[in-house]
Amino acid sequence: MKKLAIFVSLFLTVTLTAQPPADSKMKVFVAALMKKMTIDEKIGQLNLVTPGGAVTGSVVSTDVEAKIKKGEVGGLFGITGPDRIQQAQKLAVENSRLKIPLLFGLDVIHGHKTVFPIPIGLSCSWDMDLIERSARIAAIEGTADGLNWTFSPMVDIARDPRWGRVSEGSGEDPYLGSRIAEAMVKGYQGDDLSKDNTMLACVKHFALYGAAEGGRDYNTVDMSRVRMYNEYLPPYKAAVDAGVATVMSSFNVIDGIPATGNKWLLTDMLRKQWGFTGLVVSDYTSVNEMTNHGVGDLQKVSGLSLSAGLDMDMVGEGFLTTLKKSLTEGKVTQKAIEDACARVLEAKYKLGLFDDPYRYCNEERAKTQILSQAHRKAAREIAAKSFVLLKNENQILPLKKTGKIALVGPLADSRRNMLGTWSVAGDWQKSVTVIEGMKSVASGANILYAKGANISDDSIFAKKVNVFGVEIDIDKRSSEEMIREAVDIANQSEVIVAVMGEAADMTGEASSMADISLPESQKNLLRALAKTGKPIVLVLFNGRPMTLKWENENLSAILDVWFGGTESGNAIADVLFGDYSPSGKLSMSFPVHVGQIPVYHSQLNTGRPYAGEESSKFKSNYLDIPNEPLFPFGYGLSYTSFSYSDLKIDKVTLNTTGKIVASITVANNGKVAGQETVQLYIRDVVGSISRPMKELKRFAKVNLNAGESKTVDFEITVNDLKFYNSDLKLVAEPGDFKIFVGGNSRDVKESAFKFVQ
Repeated sequence: MKKLAIFVSLFLTVTLTAQPPADSKMKVFVAALMKKMTIDEKIGQLNLVTPGGAVTGSVVSTDVEAKIKKGEVGGLFGITGPDRIQQAQKLAVENSRLKIPLLFGLDVIHGHKTVFPIPIGLSCSWDMDLIERSARIAAIEGTADGLNWTFSPMVDIARDPRWGRVSEGSGEDPYLGSRIAEAMVKGYQGDDLSKDNTMLACVKHFALYGAAEGGRDYNTVDMSRVRMYNEYLPPYKAAVDAGVATVMSSFNVIDGIPATGNKWLLTDMLRKQWGFTGLVVSDYTSVNEMTNHGVGDLQKVSGLSLSAGLDMDMVGEGFLTTLKKSLTEGKVTQKAIEDACARVLEAKYKLGLFDDPYRYCNEERAKTQILSQAHRKAAREIAAKSFVLLKNENQILPLKKTGKIALVGPLADSRRNMLGTWSVAGDWQKSVTVIEGMKSVASGANILYAKGANISDDSIFAKKVNVFGVEIDIDKRSSEEMIREAVDIANQSEVIVAVMGEAADMTGEASSMADISLPESQKNLLRALAKTGKPIVLVLFNGRPMTLKWENENLSAILDVWFGGTESGNAIADVLFGDYSPSGKLSMSFPVHVGQIPVYHSQLNTGRPYAGEESSKFKSNYLDIPNEPLFPFGYGLSYTSFSYSDLKIDKVTLNTTGKIVASITVANNGKVAGQETVQLYIRDVVGSISRPMKELKRFAKVNLNAGESKTVDFEITVNDLKFYNSDLKLVAEPGDFKIFVGGNSRDVKESAFKFVQ
């Protein structure tokens, strides 16, 4: 037996961490430059505009070139390419009075030209080195393409899969989300922002955006401060502690005040409590949209945002058009304008733009570092590690690389949908389809293909989804004709692989859905295929947890592949045919029914808890469905099986200076090697406020050969017991605690200890 010691020192708590002292040389430089600037030029630095290319609202900037020459633009986003960015930068450094360079940003969300799995897919790898590597490659490609700022990572805790933007985040858990936030920031920014292959990261959406009511994008958020501090704020704080250079405000209100103009959020907490000294940018026209929230006209909301601590106005140009008037009228201060301007200039200084404005405009780098074979190889590996095997009845997977396979479904040969949402710079035409991947990996198999169904038969719905291109392509043939063709090849085959799910932009921004089941067109195809009696493997493309009760009851296997990016088809084939054993674990619970939402692992108990009894009256349960999710947080199968020993702890009492070591032995009982993510949860049994039934505190990914076992040790200290009480004080309270360790949040081994002060 081998022993693997995992002593992790990461804390869930949002402890106050001082940022490093300011660079005095930078401060002197910026102060000297600002003495030369007019008030108009200072306000101009606060203006972030787009000429198009990454539009997420109804407004597109106008007269951009003229504004750059007048010193009225601090940064651009939505353009890429060293040549184009050099031309735009030239307008600023050779045609404006003070020759101040521009920032160039883009939504580099899950890769740049080489596209990786969507973020919720990446999070299911539970592999921080892999996630950091994906961000590092994205930064290398983005900077080679002229960029120096990415609007990522999105770290919003999300527990409502109806919200389309769950696809852009890391799921429901603050501890996992915090670790991923750190990894992404480190990947983008590296250890030196002045290097030409690192870029400014931007943590978003600050704050609480993932809790939009009804899962409806841009909607109201309302929650207690206790929930904010304990559950929703930790990933943002983790990014700040990791040194994130910029922060983006969110669209929603907090305590009734829009986040973009919320002084408590942007100044009192972010700057004063957390010590953040970087740049804060609005989301797309979120300054202007404060008017719709009922806070005031454009001049008023612009002044409120600046005074609250916002530095840069994205696209809306309320700062550009109203701040000088507000200054004259005494509604904003000169200091507020100058503080914001200084932070914009400091970001440029940190990137080395004042030394060389064209440092990101290297044509040779673009030729060799973008979409390279090495990056594509990494994308294939990373995608395979993001997939989650939800069901595998009778070990139907992996498939044999021989015999007849019926490959059906609207996504089996859909190159357009492989990249997923928010793949702004990705070229879908260079992605690998599922049919291409399967034929390449299993050249000895006879793969028969039929589309079988449209993603949706609803032309009105398709028009809403196809804003960025045709993702839902409605076939000219009837549904009946397509189903007959699919059933015909199914009857000729030994197994059916049904590639189904959502189109790429059925999730993402402005893609909320009330019904999160498979579209009816695809359900009809599955029902017809099920009647053949052949085993069916569902390969599911999705950007959110879906309701899959019928599929789970009637299909042989379900492999969730999210949207795997450029190498989707190859990675899917690698897993289907057993070249890689799936190791992904869910970062977000899958509900049985949409009526359960929100369902998540760290819920509070109730005064009348439901304990699994059937039809139990006067308990906190549904009469018609289970309380539990269909697939719980942390769940995921492998092509092998793992067993867990009893959980052991080296002592039953913990004090403020000591530690407890929890140990468990994990064995691979199957015939192939595999990876298992061992998860540790803690419950505070008695507290001054009601505490969650389980909180993730540690995890470790373990490689095990067939027949091998390893002992995993987790170290627990007082920091793992801390939480924010009703006075918002960070405390660890004495009393009884439970420890749970297992392969998911449901199936665990248990032990207990006491904490004494």
